[in-house]
Amino acid sequence: MVQSMNTKVDFVTAANSYIGLTDYGKIMIGDKGFEFYNDRDARKYIQIPWDDIDCVIASVMFKGKWIPRYALRTKKNGTYTFASKHPKKVLREIRKYVKPERMVRSLTFFQVVKRGLKAKFGRKSSN
Repeated sequence: MVQSMNTKVDFVTAANSYIGLTDYGKIMIGDKGFEFYNDRDARKYIQIPWDDIDCVIASVMFKGKWIPRYALRTKKNGTYTFASKHPKKVLREIRKYVKPERMVRSLTFFQVVKRGLKAKFGRKSSN
């Protein structure tokens, strides 16, 4: 069995992890960090200490009515994407430990397309 890094648990909810194939499990938010535990395989877990989180990226739809997924970008190990049953509660609990300036919205579909078109057809600088 995996040992939790948290000494006090603030919130637990059902969630999905999108690292490779989709894993179903539980998210646990506590005083030491963010943890994800797989329901079926106890060896598949993710533990991210609060000090290691660089920023939290939330995909916000319909003016904040729906948050389908969110990602935690770490300083060393890349980005971990999750979806949960209660995403607003999860983000509120994360906000207790991560500064609100480091919690951002992801780009919308049209912003991504606009950036791509600017990169493709925008000014070309000569080197």
